[in-house]
Amino acid sequence: MTMIDKEVRESRRRSQREGVAALEATGALDDLYARIDAGDVQFDGRDGLIQQLIKAGLERGLEAELSGHVGYDKGDPDASLFPNSRNGSFPKTVATSVGDVELSIPRDRDGTFTPMLVPKGSRRVGGLDDMIVSLYAGGMTVRDIEHHLVSTIGTEISRETISKITDEVLDEVLAWQQRPLDSFYPVIYLDALQVKIRDGAHVRNKAAHIAVGVDMDGVKHVLGIWVQATEGAKFWAGVCAQLANRGVRDVLIVCCDGLTGFPEAIEATWPDSLVQTCVVHLIRAAMRFVNYKDRKSVAAALKPIYQAADADAAKLALQEFGSSELGRANPHTVRVFSDAWEKFIPFLAFPPMLRRVVYTTNAIESLNYQLRKVTKNRGHFPSDDAAVKLLWLAICDIEDKRARDRQKEKGRKRGEKRKAEGRIVEGQLTTNWKQALAQLAIAYPDRINPYL
Repeated sequence: MTMIDKEVRESRRRSQREGVAALEATGALDDLYARIDAGDVQFDGRDGLIQQLIKAGLERGLEAELSGHVGYDKGDPDASLFPNSRNGSFPKTVATSVGDVELSIPRDRDGTFTPMLVPKGSRRVGGLDDMIVSLYAGGMTVRDIEHHLVSTIGTEISRETISKITDEVLDEVLAWQQRPLDSFYPVIYLDALQVKIRDGAHVRNKAAHIAVGVDMDGVKHVLGIWVQATEGAKFWAGVCAQLANRGVRDVLIVCCDGLTGFPEAIEATWPDSLVQTCVVHLIRAAMRFVNYKDRKSVAAALKPIYQAADADAAKLALQEFGSSELGRANPHTVRVFSDAWEKFIPFLAFPPMLRRVVYTTNAIESLNYQLRKVTKNRGHFPSDDAAVKLLWLAICDIEDKRARDRQKEKGRKRGEKRKAEGRIVEGQLTTNWKQALAQLAIAYPDRINPYL
């Protein structure tokens, strides 16, 4: 534990001790302490002290609301002078973050009282909805959440209700998917992860594609999530059209992994954009059938190809590798580079700093790695929307957790070791962006200068 952590905890403990000391000084806790000593008080669980405090606080608040509505307090001798009056109460069970609480909801004679503290039709209070959404974003299924609530806080909520609670974020997802974007992104990365989705009577593997754009300040933004419903150019034409309709007017470089029909869709939407195959994906595909004992040797032999000064040098390096003993033993490796050659060589025309930015989709792969942890517990999703909903919630949840960890370490001295991880994608700053942007301005002066 670091010195900063110790100071934070000590401050919190001191604040809590001072709060308890102030209550003890008033004598408000004397009777409670006596009951605790006698064993008459149970703190948590069903009908425990915490539930009783919540019940008392809610019922007191409801009575105050009704007093404001009818115009007089309970027991007021002048109650008959008011046009509306109190009319007893009715029982209602509400689920809270500490279990079910039985409330007496007051009502009025005219039936016009609408409580705000516990709204009509509401069966949950105290942040329980937020808890359910958080558990869902962490990868728990509806069935898992139902069991978790029963076993931990004793609250029974049906799967249908839990589904409705999580579905309430669909409007937020839709607004996020349709939000306006910048008119210009120097670089867009595109990668996918596989998810299982029910399609009629069958469960199909579908690709959930995530696009990350780098803006002029070098900050990365998740532009959207699309589940591939159809193969090829038709799907990609729809994705590109949606991005264009949301305001994207130009893109310099799009880095992806050999997606069928994608280059054609890019050319139709942004004719001057460059489609660059992810070199890391290419190397991974080239190494797929290499014998384990030869992997290090082949990886070293491939470096002169993707680190070449230009396309001609890379072509010569590929020919040399193909004629070598390792190349003859691994013809698949040579064929992978040959087949993807036209989509592989564009980045070789760029200087080193810019190559580092555009040669790989690792920015999204690190995100997908975290998302797979969330989706692996699920057999399948009932629909495309359900998959997009969970992925969006998971991204938000991951970023929120990391932000909380960084907040805890805020104020540490320079040089102290930090354990909190940085942003995974959203809001992350691209490494060496200033140098890369300068090189982009030289390579594409007419297109990039208007946005500088």
